[in-house]
Amino acid sequence: MTSVKYAKLMTGIRKIVRAINLESKRVQKDLNISIPQLLTLKHLQDCADYKSTMKEIKGFLSLNASTVTGIVARLEQKGLIARLPDPKDKRSTPIILTSKGNDLLVRSNESLHERISKKLELIDDGEFSEIINSLETLIDLFNIQDVDASPIITGQATIEKNID
Repeated sequence: MTSVKYAKLMTGIRKIVRAINLESKRVQKDLNISIPQLLTLKHLQDCADYKSTMKEIKGFLSLNASTVTGIVARLEQKGLIARLPDPKDKRSTPIILTSKGNDLLVRSNESLHERISKKLELIDDGEFSEIINSLETLIDLFNIQDVDASPIITGQATIEKNID
């Protein structure tokens, strides 16, 4: 691989990472929560009766149980969610979005994930498959298959369409 090709690849990756980092800082500054916390609130907002379980949130975020436990605990401390013990099942404690949590979501802006989702709807299946194959190749090259990662990203930073 020539140094020019390598530089283009690394610059493209750095732009993506930078955009996500900028969005993370924006969310923290504007809303005083982290992106995984914001995603948890959005998940609850989309659930029936604004309620979910730890297991469902863990599956949605694709994060380990201890990380999700910390996210839920911090959101509960801020009054953005509440745990509602189920008198019929002591093993299950549904988690519900509070009105304060919903108000925070109303204040949040359209996320990078939402903007990307809209653009992805416009591309055909073949091009989408190429994108996925390229990302899988990069994951293999970086040997990062086992890194926990949510399938959803958010952000306000713009990503240039062409890396060159």
